[in-house]
Parts: sequence; structure tokens; C-alpha cells
Amino acid sequence: MYDMQSISRAMKIYYYLLQNKELSIDDNKELYRYYTEDENIINILSIYAEESDCFIERYNGVIYLLPKEDNQFIGFSKTELKKILCRSNPSYKDFYLSQYIILSVLTTFYNSNGRSSKSRNFIKFGDFMNVISDSLKNASEVDELEGLENKSGMAIRNIYEAWNALKGSDTKTTSKSTKEGIVRGVIKFLDEQKLLEFIEEDDMIKPTPKLDNFMDWNILNRSNYDTIIKAFEEAEIIL
Repeated sequence: MYDMQSISRAMKIYYYLLQNKELSIDDNKELYRYYTEDENIINILSIYAEESDCFIERYNGVIYLLPKEDNQFIGFSKTELKKILCRSNPSYKDFYLSQYIILSVLTTFYNSNGRSSKSRNFIKFGDFMNVISDSLKNASEVDELEGLENKSGMAIRNIYEAWNALKGSDTKTTSKSTKEGIVRGVIKFLDEQKLLEFIEEDDMIKPTPKLDNFMDWNILNRSNYDTIIKAFEEAEIIL
């Protein structure tokens, strides 16, 4: 049995995390100390998290509320992501293209074998556009030569076709009928999730400490890495 004070404090922390998704000592010193100094509160929060289909974890001095894979209340459903990231009436190719762009973000910033997986601090938007275009072209050529496709028949060339079907533009457009608009939409979405910082006046993309922590402590953890690969395997993405 837990005392009412611990239950009350745990609820305050949980409510804060529902609102903000993360908690550091700079955000709220009192709540942060409750969590770090009382094991009962940690245990209560783990029960709340389990019943809410999510995790509460502390990485690098920050407490995060993380949805489990099928949690559509805290996370996003496939249908919601299509509406946010893709143009109207998107095909499956359009959706997988948006996921390819997200994977490209991760492989662009995190491919180091050092103490941290982070390999660079920023990239210009135009350079990132080239990364996507070049990697899709190269992967599509490999796909065509080797006949790579998975059980669903989805192949990288289909994603490449979706990319080439979009118009090009020299302006800072947000139209999802253009390559620039689709990529900008994905980057802005990740910015809203506090995973990237998109400095539009400089056309610069930077990963946030939140994404750094997720990559080093969560996503690239061996068990979670396997889950990530499984989630994307039906797109047969090759980078």
C-alpha cells in the first residue's frame, strides 16, 4: 500500500507528463525531485504507465512519457499520420515515402559508432533534399538489380516513383504536391514533436537533445532496435 502523499505526487507528475511529454529539473524542480528521491513514486508511475499503454523513462536527466507501439492516444495512428504528412488521398507509396524521409533524418544524424550515435549537429534543408533524392535513386537501382521486395510486394522503387511523381520547386513551398513541401511537412511535424529544430530563416535542420536521448538510450537499444526494424520492414527500406 502506498501513502496518499506519494499517490498525489505521482499523479501530479503523470499529469505534467501528459501535458508536456517530458520533465527535467529546469522544467519543474519540485516534481523532478519527487520522482528522483522517492522510489514509491517511481513504482506508482510505472503502474500508471502500464495501465496507459506507455512507458515512463529517465534518460540523461530528463523524464519522458513514451507511448507503446499501438498507443494511439498519446501517439499517432497510421490514418492520422497520413493526414498530417501526406497529400490528399494518399496512396500507400505516399505514406511510405513520408516514413522514408523520417528514417533519412535518423540515418543522417545518427550513424556514428562512438560513445554517442550522433554524427552531425545540423544539415541545410537543400542538402537534406539531396540526401533523400540520392539515397532513393541508389537504393532503387539496387532494388531493381536484385529484385528485392518483401511479402507485401512493396519495394523501394515504389517509394522512388512516389518521389519522382512530386513536382520540384525553388521556393519555400508547403504544398504537398511538391518534393519540398512533403519534406518540409515531415520536418515541421518532427519539430512540433520536439525531435528536430527547424530554423526556417536559415533553412537549417538540427536534432534536439530529446532526439539525441531517444536514439542513444531508447531507439538504438538492442531490443527496441529490433522493434524499429520490424515496424519498417514491410516498406523494405534500404539506406
